[in-house]
Amino acid sequence: MTTRDALRGRLQSAIAAPGQPSSDYDLNPDVVLPQGRRLRAAAVLVPVAIEPRGVRLYLTKRSSRLKHHPGQVAFPGGKLDEADTDAAAAALREAQEEIALPPDAVEILGTLPSHETVTGFDVTPVVGLLRHGFDPVPEPGEVEEIFTVPLELVTTPARFSIERRRWRGQWRSFYTVPHGPYYIWGATARVLRALADRMPS
Repeated sequence: MTTRDALRGRLQSAIAAPGQPSSDYDLNPDVVLPQGRRLRAAAVLVPVAIEPRGVRLYLTKRSSRLKHHPGQVAFPGGKLDEADTDAAAAALREAQEEIALPPDAVEILGTLPSHETVTGFDVTPVVGLLRHGFDPVPEPGEVEEIFTVPLELVTTPARFSIERRRWRGQWRSFYTVPHGPYYIWGATARVLRALADRMPS
């Protein structure tokens, strides 16, 4: 069974590994992004927990009523507010609002390189290791469902595949890592692929 110290060490090694910022355009080299574009700062929490079923990652399925990424699988997170001292503070605040995760239940291990989304956000992924269990409660206006996936699934590069679909009149390629009824793709899958590429074996 994975010990907390061993898991912490692996995640911290991944965070410390060299790497560049990622984007929703990584697999689409023909896309030319406008110079001087202004991105909105955001943060997401990558919440990892040791549970009886093994090491799990918490994810959400976003409400179909949301303006951005409706119905998609996502990390808990959102835009930085003026009151947020940094990305970690924003990620913890959003996780408490969206899935009822108490901030003091999370040990922040660090951040991954930022990720630019097609919707104009500069997202900082904040990796957190849960200190203890909690009772997940979805925020009705934003979250349709809360679920977990095995961390090993989403930190093994070979488990990812590349698919494509039409977006704004052009074909766009993206990473996917499906799990049961859940289709993990887009920014969430790209951030997880970045983590997978950095995880020590």
